[in-house]
Amino acid sequence: MQQLPHPSLAGFIKSVWVGMPGDTASPASREHILPSGEMHLVFRLRGPEIRIFDDQHPADGLGLGHAVVGGARAGFYAKEVAGTSETVGVQLMPGAALALLGLPANELAGQHTRLEDLWGNSARWMREQLAEAATPAQKMQGSQGILRARLKSTSPSVASPAMVWAAAQLKAGATVRQTVAQSGYSHRQFIRLLSQCVGLPPKQYSRVQRFQRALALLHRGGATGTFSLVNVAQDAGYSDQPHFNREFRQFSGLTPEQYLRAPVVSPNHVPVPAPPFARQAP
Repeated sequence: MQQLPHPSLAGFIKSVWVGMPGDTASPASREHILPSGEMHLVFRLRGPEIRIFDDQHPADGLGLGHAVVGGARAGFYAKEVAGTSETVGVQLMPGAALALLGLPANELAGQHTRLEDLWGNSARWMREQLAEAATPAQKMQGSQGILRARLKSTSPSVASPAMVWAAAQLKAGATVRQTVAQSGYSHRQFIRLLSQCVGLPPKQYSRVQRFQRALALLHRGGATGTFSLVNVAQDAGYSDQPHFNREFRQFSGLTPEQYLRAPVVSPNHVPVPAPPFARQAP
C-alpha cells in the first residue's frame, strides 16, 4: 500500500508505503534492491530486524536493527525477505537528507545507517508510535505526522533549489555537461553541491537515472510483450547493446534476460534465490 505525501512534505518525500505480513507471495528468501538514486527511511514495526547481504556480509548478512536510513547507491544489495514483517517506508526527495536527517546526502551514501545514530532515542519512540497505529492508512499518516513535527522542531536547512532542479534535469535525461552549463556553477562547485543534494556525484547519478529509465521500459514492455532489448537500450540512452548489458549487470547483479524472467512486481525489487547454506528468513 502506497500513497503520495501530505502537501507540506511534498518537497521532502516522494511517497510513503506500508508492507504487511503476507504482502509478498514470492517463495524467494532474498531480493535484490536496485539503485534508484534515492534515499529511504524504513521502520520495521514487527518481525525480525532488517538484514542485508553484500560483499562484506555474503552469508549471514548484516543486521541493521528496526529503523534504518538507506543512502543513495550506485549498485544493488540483497535484502532478506521476511514474510511475517510489518514495515513503514518513506522515499526521500533530492535535498531532503539535510532537512530531515541533519546531514548532506553524500555523508549517508552507499550505506545503511541506524536511525538511532541520527535521531537518538526519538527514533525508538517514533517506531513505537507507528506500531500502535491500527491500520496501514493510519501508519502512513503517522509517519508523515512524525516527519512534519520534526521539520517544525529542528528549523531545517534546505537544499539549494538549483541542485534540486539539476537532479530533475539529469533524471529526465539531460547530460551532465548540459546541466552544469545551465546551472551557473563551475564544474567543481556543481559536483560538490549535487553530491550533497542527492548523495552521488553527477556522472554516477546520471548513470543510475539512465538505468532507471531502462527499468521502466523493461517493466512496461514486459507487461505488454511489445518491445526488444535493442530498443530499450536505445530509448534509455545507451550507446549500444553491449554498453546496456554491462551497466545493467553492474547495477542489478542480473542480465536483462534474467530480470525479465524474474517474478518482478516492483521494478526495483527482484526476488532471487539465496545461495546454498545462506541464512534463511524466518
